[in-house]
Order: sequence, then C-alpha cells, then structure tokens
Amino acid sequence: MIISNDEDSPVVREPVNIYAAKTQLSRLVDQAAAGDDVVLSRHGKPLARITALQPPRRVVRYGLLKGQIRIGADFDEPLPPEVLAGFEGR
Repeated sequence: MIISNDEDSPVVREPVNIYAAKTQLSRLVDQAAAGDDVVLSRHGKPLARITALQPPRRVVRYGLLKGQIRIGADFDEPLPPEVLAGFEGR
C-alpha cells in the first residue's frame, strides 16, 4: 500500500509483499523519501511502514551573543530626514 501525502485525498495502492520488497528496497526508500508512505505486508496483512523522516528541529540557544552586541541609546529615535528619504525612495 502506498499512501501519497501530496493531496488532500491520499492515493492508496496495494501493500508491497515483504519478500518482494527485499529486491526493491532502494526504489521503495526513494518513494518514501519523496513523501509516499510504503506499507510492507506478509501474507496480505500489513506489517510495517516505510516513511520519510522529518528533519531534526533546530535547537535555539538563547543568549549566545550576550555581551557581544551593543545597541545605541538612540536606537528607537526617529530617523534623520535624509535616511528616511532613502527608505522612501525620494
């Protein structure tokens, strides 16, 4: 059974016999990496699923640059007219 996650209604195909999957493993892994879940079966009963892995979540480390960045005292002051004009395309 191959389940496509590309659309709202997934495409479901016949399960792949585990013995046949041995000879087609590379192709089945490529299909799974492309987003299609592949269900392996033995004697017609679903046994396992090959599915794409999600990329690992990036760890955010807060305070990494603490003490290395300075923000000027006038940071939130209005921009000078000549700088503001450059942003506005004048």
